[in-house]
Amino acid sequence: MELNENLLAGPPPTLLPDHPEAREMIETGYKAADVAARFPAYSAAWATLADDYFAKGHAVTSYAFARTGYHRGLDQLRRAGWKGHGPIPWEHEPNRGFLRCLNALARAAQAIGEKDEAERCSQFLRDSSPAAADALAS
Repeated sequence: MELNENLLAGPPPTLLPDHPEAREMIETGYKAADVAARFPAYSAAWATLADDYFAKGHAVTSYAFARTGYHRGLDQLRRAGWKGHGPIPWEHEPNRGFLRCLNALARAAQAIGEKDEAERCSQFLRDSSPAAADALAS
């Protein structure tokens, strides 16, 4: 054991890789559905779909899109070394798609009466990134 190792520190922040082509498609106005179809692992496209459908009053469809992006994001987090807990910083732009999906999943779950899931997802978001929880609260 190293003498300078901090035994009380939690796991290091997990930083997801960037997907420049998918990100640029979203930024230049491609439809989120087209981006998700071409890049199904890109959680930001699923988050955009979830947000759009929720805003139109389609909570179940929003829930489905959010859940898809959430699970795609979990797969990427695990590949990036995440062990099921620890910080997922909002400040790292590629993490935002996953965090937005997690927020959208909590919101849609609440809307369809899945209160336990909504609470778990909201807590997971706060535990993963207080900055994301604050930014997405509005």
